[in-house]
Amino acid sequence: MSSAWFSSSPCGALHVTVHGAGVALRRSGALWLAAARALVAGDLHLEKGSAYAARGQLLPPYDTRETLGRLAAEVEQTDPRLIVLLGDTLHDSGGGERMDRKDILRLVEIARGRTVLWVVGNHDPEGPGDLPGEAVNEVVLDGLTLRHEPQPGGQGGEVAGHLHPCARVGGGGRSVRRRCFVSDGARVILPAFGAYAGGLNVRDPAFEGLFAQPPIMGALGARRVHPIGWRSTRPD
Repeated sequence: MSSAWFSSSPCGALHVTVHGAGVALRRSGALWLAAARALVAGDLHLEKGSAYAARGQLLPPYDTRETLGRLAAEVEQTDPRLIVLLGDTLHDSGGGERMDRKDILRLVEIARGRTVLWVVGNHDPEGPGDLPGEAVNEVVLDGLTLRHEPQPGGQGGEVAGHLHPCARVGGGGRSVRRRCFVSDGARVILPAFGAYAGGLNVRDPAFEGLFAQPPIMGALGARRVHPIGWRSTRPD
């Protein structure tokens, strides 16, 4: 596994060159683009817990608060000029109306003094509604195109979410499964940032054809992002 286009840092992030642009893959699952002072997080799925509760599937109703707390910590640490939410920020079109007022105020505070762009996704095509932020289809920064769903074939410079990648590694009857970034140096797919968002194994057919060469996975660990080669991954 050549390390010509990625390296680790003392803060735990994995520094990657994507289509010529330097980015940091942070252990929270967010991406930091220093040249644009932009923090990018995908698939927050706010209010997924309340959506499931409405259908009779009871989950602890704290996913929005936990997700926004981690986003606020990332904002405090990086002090971004721009926050890009990479689609499916709300779990459904009624998510904003179900949000607790304390969570809305937390989001307002996160956005204060910054530009917030909501890339629309398949779960939230209407954008933020009355919540802070501006709805966009995609964003171009430092030669990178930020969108929700990865497009088929070669898409050099694409930064996307939607697939919620996870990697399983291990052997001998023991393995671990972690949310992960996926990149081959030409494009990168972000893990889901939301507490209840779940994940799709990188060996799933949905990832086929997206990478011109075997990608590396940046698996999220407690203290750092771990680079994992394709051959080390296992199907579920």
